[in-house]
Amino acid sequence: MSAMLPGAVIGVIGGGQLGRMLILAGRNLGYRFVVLDPEPNCPAAGVADEHLCAAYTDTEALQRLVEQSDVVTYEFEGLPVESVRWVESRKLVRPSSDVLSICQNRYREKTFLRDHDLPHVPFEVVRSGEALRDALDRLGTPSVLKTAYFGYDGKGQIKIEDAGKDPHHIFSELGVPLAIVEQWVSHRAECSVMVSRTPDGQTSVFPVAENEHRHHILDRTMVPARLPDTVQKRAAELAMRIAQILQLEGTLGVEFFVTDADELIINELAPRPHNSGHFTMDACITSQFEQTVRAVCNLPLGDTTLKHPVVMLNLMGNLWSEDAAPDWQTLLNAFPSVKLHLYGKQHARKGRKMGHLHCSGETLQQAIAQSQEVKALLMKRPAASCSV
Repeated sequence: MSAMLPGAVIGVIGGGQLGRMLILAGRNLGYRFVVLDPEPNCPAAGVADEHLCAAYTDTEALQRLVEQSDVVTYEFEGLPVESVRWVESRKLVRPSSDVLSICQNRYREKTFLRDHDLPHVPFEVVRSGEALRDALDRLGTPSVLKTAYFGYDGKGQIKIEDAGKDPHHIFSELGVPLAIVEQWVSHRAECSVMVSRTPDGQTSVFPVAENEHRHHILDRTMVPARLPDTVQKRAAELAMRIAQILQLEGTLGVEFFVTDADELIINELAPRPHNSGHFTMDACITSQFEQTVRAVCNLPLGDTTLKHPVVMLNLMGNLWSEDAAPDWQTLLNAFPSVKLHLYGKQHARKGRKMGHLHCSGETLQQAIAQSQEVKALLMKRPAASCSV
């Protein structure tokens, strides 16, 4: 299969921060970009060659995207899969709409894992309070009730601690007609692997990332992960196996729970660059965004070697006070080796990802120590309820 060489136009459905960083990486390779997103001031709009400001279901805008693009990708899962299939019937879409369909729906995602004998959380699909009661009888508590569609950052989830609670009330509280209930997984750590694969089948993985969450949102990522080599090797193997089964063309994030016995359980799949892979921008020879461009365009994949230990900290909207940004000058003056990445979002709010930064060191312990000092400085802001 021939490559789409620099100079080609990549269409991106979705104009969030992942789209923005994808475009910035692709520009270095000489590609041009057209973005479709309904938000006039979406983060990717300012760096794209053209922004089609329209709904994802707007057929006229989709047709313009098709006409102007040599290949199309997407930067988040919360898209109408019908729109992506419409584009796919007229233009190459990578990853495919089938991959999107699996990853945007928890029931299909868990079923995919089960059908391919991949380690997953025991689960059942439920459509009523009565079905939830029966599922809890089999799975036990604690368990987690989740919406089938579009769940991320802990949204659309209810943890069920007590089997005595009214399942009808719990199911109605979720407010959806279809959900899954998962057995609660006791784990000692969480990690993730970014894997990229070209249409020709070349596959590569990035170093395993160790992740810590706060309020269900990724707080920090540490690389190299503080996990046994055998666990990291197994995580990379599983990620590559999933990419092969899916016939992935692009990049996939695979999130894992690590149990007390050092067993891996796959939690979620994301068919695009991932928050936990941002560390690659400054700490790896090739970033996850450049690798995605290479994979989508069927170029040879880049070297994913880690250059130095790194800690990635998410910068949440809690740090901003009445849309006033933190004192970046003081921060960067105090820590000249810190790399700051801001997403160009106009308004900050609690729980919104506004950017991230990277702390590095000769050892992971040094990088962690620097990240703690950075966090302490950020938390000195009197108006900020800092979540980093």
